[in-house]
Amino acid sequence: MTTTLGPAHSMAEGRTPALLAAALAMVGIGGSLIGYWPGLMSWDAERQYEQALSGKFDDWHPPAMEWLWRQLIPLHPGTLPMLALQLALLWIGLGLIACWAWRSRRPWLAPAVIACALMPISIGLMGAVLKDCLMTGAIMVACGILALVGDLATGRLGWRLLGIALLVAASTLRFNAFMATVPIALALVPARFRATWPRVIATTLVLSALMMAALPLANRALRAEPSGVALSLVIFDLGGITYHAGHDAFPPLDGIADPVRVNRTCYDPVKWDSYSWWVDRECPIGFYKIQDWFANHHLSPELFWGRAILANPVAYARHRLVHFNIATRFLVHRESEVAGQMTDAPNPWHYHIHRNVVTTLVANAAAALSPTPVEWPIVYIALALGALIMAPGLPSARLIVPLAASSAIYGLGYLLVSVASELRYHLWTMLAAALASVMVAADLVTARQLPWRRAVIAYLPAAIVVLLATGWRLMPA
Repeated sequence: MTTTLGPAHSMAEGRTPALLAAALAMVGIGGSLIGYWPGLMSWDAERQYEQALSGKFDDWHPPAMEWLWRQLIPLHPGTLPMLALQLALLWIGLGLIACWAWRSRRPWLAPAVIACALMPISIGLMGAVLKDCLMTGAIMVACGILALVGDLATGRLGWRLLGIALLVAASTLRFNAFMATVPIALALVPARFRATWPRVIATTLVLSALMMAALPLANRALRAEPSGVALSLVIFDLGGITYHAGHDAFPPLDGIADPVRVNRTCYDPVKWDSYSWWVDRECPIGFYKIQDWFANHHLSPELFWGRAILANPVAYARHRLVHFNIATRFLVHRESEVAGQMTDAPNPWHYHIHRNVVTTLVANAAAALSPTPVEWPIVYIALALGALIMAPGLPSARLIVPLAASSAIYGLGYLLVSVASELRYHLWTMLAAALASVMVAADLVTARQLPWRRAVIAYLPAAIVVLLATGWRLMPA
């Protein structure tokens, strides 16, 4: 049960952290708007905007986002409406959580909540129009609703339904978004659906089916043309299996006498792009060649992929672990990408941001923090798991558990489904883990007795991760 600040002097004591939270929020909002006005158009956004203008969608990027963008174009052309929308969602959600924190007996948690979104990765990425940013914003509002549900005197069901609707919308933006949305949705459903373990399991299965169906149903409703986007994962994994197993895992392709040798020059554990058509030096084992082979032979790429994994489990595991290690910035000598240093994609509409002091500060801060745990997704995954261990019995457990579970499941899910090592994929993982962690800290500050043994069990893995990752970077390459 949430305890509100009763006496007038308590309200006065809470005014300073409330003002600080508001000031930090203005820094975050202002930094994104001033630094990245009217919104950085990434390579993905360029293709999405083109389809938003034409109204003809394919499913390489989420058609739901392109449809939404098309509705906003009459208000203002270009990236500005999408920038405003994703920023509004993020900061409304954070504001609701900060409001809950201030209304409780931990007013200093409010500025801590806001500060979680002031990392360079947040400011830099939220200035770019990306499905990851829109997804993060929608989930954050749902979390804000979850935070305030206990304080709402009436209309709780309506607010819960709104939160779940936002999570369904977020699930139309990434095929793996359900890993992030289901834990939050489970916390939003009325308590009677979580009263026993059988009910928890049944409700989780229903919510998982709902969230997983959101993307394909949206694509079908918008009549999006199939692009074969799922083939990118298939090709990347077949390339990894071929590289680590030392024998050909690809289907037999015309004109390639030695696929193992050819693949050795193409395979990059960082990302799948070398097999795509947009790179300067396209691999002979290319996307369209493989797509045509499956189409001509009327075979399922997913079935072929599954058989290759079963036949080469060790090679597949090595490929996946090497890629996940790079993507989460664990045991690496240098980062494959620095947050906050994205650049505009050339586009025929000439939409560009104008570099200024804010973008320079964000880029410099990101570069300075890149060699530190602040920008290592693996650390946030470990913190999320630690928060889950610490949560039982804490006053904020009803928020900590879904946030930490969402962060950990979504982050760990990239062990199986990732095809690139961009930090934007981990934006939600890092923000959610940071929020859960500051809530744990706030609860422990007011605890009568610190659970030292549980804290050691919870956060020893995170400490080990930091020590190993730091030590690895200090060793010669």
